[in-house]
Amino acid sequence: MAEITDISPQAKDKERCNVYVDGSFYCGMKLETVVKYRLKTGSHIERERLDEIQLENEKSQALDKALTHISAAMKTEKQKRDFLKKKGYLPAVCDYVIAKLREYAFVDDAQYCEQYVETAGKRMGGRRIALELKKRGASEESIAAALENLGGEEEAAREVLAKYMRHKEGTRENYVRAFRHLMSRGFSADVAKDALASLGAEEEED
Repeated sequence: MAEITDISPQAKDKERCNVYVDGSFYCGMKLETVVKYRLKTGSHIERERLDEIQLENEKSQALDKALTHISAAMKTEKQKRDFLKKKGYLPAVCDYVIAKLREYAFVDDAQYCEQYVETAGKRMGGRRIALELKKRGASEESIAAALENLGGEEEAAREVLAKYMRHKEGTRENYVRAFRHLMSRGFSADVAKDALASLGAEEEED
């Protein structure tokens, strides 16, 4: 038997509370569920039963929250899973929601990568884009496939450079800084040099 050692309201969501079992955080739970099943500090319950209660009552709410999260902007599977974990949902609930999102085609990392490349390609080079997608949990395969459609890096680099050099004098020092700026945006050295050359700058990088 497990002992419920504490039930405390969540600071950011008054309709949910944090449940602690045997002295450790167990999960976030709807206050309605706590009342319905008469859970209280000091009470004892089989952990399997507690898991069942939480799983069935959280599935619907977790799916609703995930769909709302997606409606704001497309997310990778990892981003959705991290979002649900931060909300305090059990791993089983997270698995259920992710499976449903896949079923509804609301989670598609390959499509996410394609859209990200299309948008970010206007301000970043391929290396930076790949790094950002890795941070978001996209697979190497999805990233590689999306980057195959990346085009116009030279034009993007020139636009980024023009914006960076706006209101700056065309000095050697500023060109060196501009080169480093382009490199930090994920453009290759050759692309950065070509962009600088379009301004009549010397191809310096040190």
